[in-house]
Amino acid sequence: MNYYIIIPAYNEEAFIGLTLQSLVSQTVLPKKVVVVNDNSTDNTAKIVLDYAKNNPFITLVNKSSSAVHLPGSKVIQAFHKGFETIDDQYDIIVKLDGDLILPNNYFETILDIFKKDSQVGMAGGFAYVEKNGEWILENLTDKDHIRGAFKAYRKECFLQIGNLKPAMGWDTVDELLSKFYGWKVVTDASLIVKHLKPTGANYNKAARYKQGESFYTLGYGFLITTISSAKLAMMKKKPLLFLDYIKGFWKAKSANMPLLVTKEQAKFIRNYRLQKMKEKIF
Repeated sequence: MNYYIIIPAYNEEAFIGLTLQSLVSQTVLPKKVVVVNDNSTDNTAKIVLDYAKNNPFITLVNKSSSAVHLPGSKVIQAFHKGFETIDDQYDIIVKLDGDLILPNNYFETILDIFKKDSQVGMAGGFAYVEKNGEWILENLTDKDHIRGAFKAYRKECFLQIGNLKPAMGWDTVDELLSKFYGWKVVTDASLIVKHLKPTGANYNKAARYKQGESFYTLGYGFLITTISSAKLAMMKKKPLLFLDYIKGFWKAKSANMPLLVTKEQAKFIRNYRLQKMKEKIF
């Protein structure tokens, strides 16, 4: 199985070398690694080119965009730029962040998951962050969710869900659409990925309403949005975020923002979400 990796990177000079070192140290090497340098003003590009000298499967693509870091759209637009440069000779496509350290057996294990079950559409490990000298689970999502920082897709699944959506919520809608089309999403707790920069560290104040907007565009409806907003605000230990999320939902609804999914998919997503909530309660 061939796997290709695309890494959107913006000012990652402190971390990108560590990420690339963990990739060139994999027990099963990637066939291609495309780093998309998205308007960086630091040494990100130079570090990537230094790695590319000794590892010809690593290439650099430069992209210019605004420096405003809104969650979702900027990073996926950079991913799309990288995707345009690759051929179709891959079995697995991976979207990776430039601030990770992966265990050396990460992709060997991921490929095994895909090989053992042809219905697996997506696979990934778990994100850990450093606190007080210890690496602990970055507990922002359910155990059956793959973090947006390291997504691996079977080619057929990736194409069926229509690539990645350039909007916040892209790393939720991809999994929900995978399930809509009958694919399995698999996580492996043995794969500990060190996430060197906490999630959302770069988001500006305008981003705080984006989560509620995302819930709307995923077709959640108000009930599921309310429950999901409360849960996420408590997980982040910032209860007032709940109000921002709800406000974001209503702003999106009143603006009649287009959904990321069809009506049929939205109905499936609501039923799926409600079922998952019932399972946790009962």
